[in-house]
Amino acid sequence: MQNSAYGASLAGGAFDLANFLKQPQTILRFLSWIFSIVVFATITAEGYTNTKEKDENECMFHNSDSACSYGVGVGVLAFLACVLFLMLDAYFPNISNAKDRKHIVISDLAFSAVWTFLWFICFCVLTSLWSKTTNKQVVADAARGVIAFSFFSIITWSLLTYFALARYRQGVNEFEQEYRDPANDHNAPYQSSPYSSTSGPSGYQQSPFSNTQETPGAYQPPSY
Repeated sequence: MQNSAYGASLAGGAFDLANFLKQPQTILRFLSWIFSIVVFATITAEGYTNTKEKDENECMFHNSDSACSYGVGVGVLAFLACVLFLMLDAYFPNISNAKDRKHIVISDLAFSAVWTFLWFICFCVLTSLWSKTTNKQVVADAARGVIAFSFFSIITWSLLTYFALARYRQGVNEFEQEYRDPANDHNAPYQSSPYSSTSGPSGYQQSPFSNTQETPGAYQPPSY
C-alpha cells in the first residue's frame, strides 16, 4: 500500500506550523510575496510623474505606460498566486488523494515556470527603458527598487520551479515503485510452470481396463 505521495504522507495529521515555516518552499513563497508587493506598490505609488507640458501622468520608465501596467499586472498576479499556493501547501498533507496532489504539483510547476519567464521579461524591459529615461522628475530610487526586486523575483520563482519539479519527480518515482508490473520486473524471482515439457501432470494413473480386458474372441465357459 502506498504510504506517501509527492513529498508528504497520505495518512495526514495535525498541522505543524513550525515545520511548515521552515520548509524551503514556504520561505521562497513569502519572499516572492514580499517582492511582488514592492514591485506593484512602488509602481502604483511612485511610478507615474506629471509634467507641466502634459496634464496626464506618465510612466517613469521612459514614459511607457505599457511597461508600468505590465509590472503592476505581473506583481498583482504573483501576489495572489503566492497566497493561494501558501494555502495549498498548508493543506497539502491533509489531501489523501494522490491524483489531487498530482494536479496541485503540476499547477505549481507550470505557474512557477511561467512567472519566472514573465519576471525575466519585466526585468529586461524595465532595465532597458530606464537606461533611456531622461526625465528629471522621476524618483530614481523607486525605479531602481522596482528593477532590483524584479530581478530578485526571477531567483525566487526559478527556485520554486526547481522544488516543484523535484516534488513531481518524487511522486512519479513513488508511483512507479508502488505499482510496478510483475511481468516487467526482472528482479522478481522466477517461478517455473507446474507442467514442464519433460514431465507430464503428476498423479497420472494407467487405465484400469488396459490389462484386465481379455483378447476378443476367446470363449470361457462359466463356472458352476
